[in-house]
Amino acid sequence: MDFNHVPADVRWAIANWPDDAERGAVTRFCERHQISRAVFYKIRRQAGEVGPVGATEPGSRRPHHSPNRTDQQVIEHALAVRAWLSEQGLDAGPLSVLARMRRQGLNPPSRATLARAFAAAGVSKPEPRKRPRAANRRFVYPAPNCCWQIDAFAWSLADGTSVSIHQVIDDHSRLATASLVADGETAKAAVLVVSTAIRRWGVPQRLLSDNGLAFNPTRRGFTGKLVDYLLDLGVKPITGKPDRPTTQGKNERFHQTLQKWLNARPPAKTIEALQALVDQFDQYYNNERAHQALDGKTPAEAWAATPAAPEPTPEPRLPQIPPSARATTTPSSTETAMIATRTRLTLHPATGQALVKVRPNGQIKTLSCLFYVATSRAGQHVHVTWTPAAVEIIDLNGEVINTYPRPATTGMYYGPRNPQQGTPMKTTRQSPSAGISGTAMRTVTKGGYVGALASKFYAGYKRRGEHVTISWDADTVTITDAQGHTIATYDKPTTRHGWHGPTQNRPSTKS
Repeated sequence: MDFNHVPADVRWAIANWPDDAERGAVTRFCERHQISRAVFYKIRRQAGEVGPVGATEPGSRRPHHSPNRTDQQVIEHALAVRAWLSEQGLDAGPLSVLARMRRQGLNPPSRATLARAFAAAGVSKPEPRKRPRAANRRFVYPAPNCCWQIDAFAWSLADGTSVSIHQVIDDHSRLATASLVADGETAKAAVLVVSTAIRRWGVPQRLLSDNGLAFNPTRRGFTGKLVDYLLDLGVKPITGKPDRPTTQGKNERFHQTLQKWLNARPPAKTIEALQALVDQFDQYYNNERAHQALDGKTPAEAWAATPAAPEPTPEPRLPQIPPSARATTTPSSTETAMIATRTRLTLHPATGQALVKVRPNGQIKTLSCLFYVATSRAGQHVHVTWTPAAVEIIDLNGEVINTYPRPATTGMYYGPRNPQQGTPMKTTRQSPSAGISGTAMRTVTKGGYVGALASKFYAGYKRRGEHVTISWDADTVTITDAQGHTIATYDKPTTRHGWHGPTQNRPSTKS
């Protein structure tokens, strides 16, 4: 059996394999579950690195490098061909685009590659009826307290007052660990319902929620009260993708069951009365209602059938630093202004090229700026090349149309009236462009990283709150402290939204 297709319960058993097992037990276990010994020990190593709960989830199968990846310029040209076909009222599917590009004398990618590119760009119509059967497979954590889910929905009292009902359930057993009726979906209510569930059933390994401000706003760039409360207990807060409520499908289905039960009864007049009804439902749901997803068992029976996962070990977290003690030295006025404004830097390669389409007004957009070409060339495609000093616009025959200086900021317009200095556009913010070299002041976050060049660079979690200087040239990025000592050096990134640490470079999920 392939490593990524081993069931979660088998992974859980391997992750918790006793060290004093008798001789031959591993071989018999592998034969019974039809897996190889290599897969067995690979899961054991994974459990030692990420813990028993982390080992129950299959790892990503994405390769570290993709040397045969289709050039982005080819994808952009395919999107332009598709847009032209759509404007002409012609078929604009992957096969039609592929045929059109071949008639243009190009070597287009395969139909499947074009289909994936159109889906990623959001220009193709989804066909959910054609999804593979594997998409219907349900993932369930192997033991109670491996993962909980939290969510809330709006409800109305008898007088029309709107309230929120918060529900926390266990992913493995579907047990309703706690429910709370509150005035609204707030962080205070979220912490209260989770703490109630923890007092009753213990500390879970993980807590899954949506990206709401009351639950987990990490993807928005900051943490909330619930996230801080969970991290202090060692619980790992996780979220589903934005606008993907099916990730929390078990809790969404739980809402439906409770709403149907409440609709069959007279409306509650007060929050206390509604809370009493919800508590009555939880008692029935946990101990009497047979659950189809649990093979006819109640959630309480499913909970008791498997030992609960051990409580997580909280990692030490530095205490909050009071504002009066955050800076031991007084920065200069220039440094204070740079730190306060947190200037956003736009990452553009030092040199590059692109194939773009001239707009009806004769302009093109590149390097986050507008450049005038000619209204007579509206609808035509032109090549744009740039260096640290200049931007050249070339037609398809190789003739140079216009040459402009390389812009230092975004949101500029370069045209016949001001070809050298450019004119700032009122509707677009001007942000400095990274270019080849530069320097910026940053404050280390509590996660230990600093942001620049549309990426994140690790400086050390013990330096949270410190002011550091991050500088870059054509090849490297260097972080130095207030005394001028080098903290870390990294290769300059070539793509946006990357996380660069001492041992790995990977895409960021929070950028």
